[in-house]
Amino acid sequence: MLENLPNYDVIIAGAGIVGLSTAWQLQRLDPTLRIAMLEKEPGPAMHQSSRNSGVIHSGIYYEPGSAKAENCLKGYRMLIEFAREYQIPHRICGKIIAAVEEDELPMLEDIHRRGIQNGLEGTEILDQKRSKEAEPHVRAISSIWVPQAGIIDYGVVSNTLARELQEKGAWLYFDHTVEDVHIELHEAVVSTRHGDFRAKLFINCCGLYADRVALKTGMTGKFRIMPFRGEFYQLSGPTARLVNHLVYPVPDPRFPFLGVHFTQRLDGSVEAGPNAVMAFSREGYQLLDIQADELSEILAFSGFYRMAFRYWRKGWDEMHRSFSKKAFLKSMRHLVPEARPEDMRYHRSGVRAQCVASNGKMIYDYLILEEERIINLVNAPSPAATSALAIGQFMAEKAMQRLS
Repeated sequence: MLENLPNYDVIIAGAGIVGLSTAWQLQRLDPTLRIAMLEKEPGPAMHQSSRNSGVIHSGIYYEPGSAKAENCLKGYRMLIEFAREYQIPHRICGKIIAAVEEDELPMLEDIHRRGIQNGLEGTEILDQKRSKEAEPHVRAISSIWVPQAGIIDYGVVSNTLARELQEKGAWLYFDHTVEDVHIELHEAVVSTRHGDFRAKLFINCCGLYADRVALKTGMTGKFRIMPFRGEFYQLSGPTARLVNHLVYPVPDPRFPFLGVHFTQRLDGSVEAGPNAVMAFSREGYQLLDIQADELSEILAFSGFYRMAFRYWRKGWDEMHRSFSKKAFLKSMRHLVPEARPEDMRYHRSGVRAQCVASNGKMIYDYLILEEERIINLVNAPSPAATSALAIGQFMAEKAMQRLS
């Protein structure tokens, strides 16, 4: 048990990229703040923050004026500036969003229109001939060129934030799981197996477990975090040389997932993925990773059945891709017909936190629950990694209002 713990101004639970960004922005606003971070893992950013595709998103997909669009565009600029200042390797390589079928053209035009309204410069719709010139091996009757898109290692970004926080006096406590939170007099008391931590304000940035921690704070709502596993194949040989940029399909507007796409990594390798299949635990990176209590929690939630009924066909397709390399290859060949099965090697997976309402609908925007001494960031949907520094600034400003 820890003894003689100091009282803090702010305790942040969750040392993923959003929690770290929130703490970093707080330090910038007031360097005198006593900030502690509690993380259940032995180090920072061990889940969503380091297991994503590494894409720097441009904000082209999101509804103009929405929080997602504004935070993505603002976060993009802040991320690039941060990467340059701290010499974090990254590359702006551009992206092609390819329409393969005629019925995808209206959505393609709508995405382009959103990009223009969101202030992106240099985006343009390419006809079939120009699409072929940009990506000779990609099947496209039309496409959007997005010059702002790029790649970075968000794990490196997160570790840089953690190092900067510690150097400037923040306390980072690893292997510290939040077991309970309650208000006592004029402070929040956060219980861990190592002892109680006290602060004027508690901020929950726990990602895949954000709803559970919110419940510990006494806040309830008709929602749950549903874990969706995304699997990636690494490409080699001729298939790895078939794309010149990031290559994406036109997304299905009914879902928050962008579909299987081709991503160039910083080390020169190329990946295809991810799919989006329901996981049986919140950190279920493998097909048979099952946590009985977490699976029971999912099965007890009415929104799960409504979501499953609403999207059963899409869910079946995603599950099929998870079980079948042949099915995954088919989704790749939708964009790149020359992709070869012998050039595909299962590489890795990640799990994404998707907040679902009790009516079965997926919550696409931010969900924040708060009281006087508690702020719960329950849902920070993709592109949270790209947007992290902007989300952190928003959370930090909200925290400063509570502390004043």
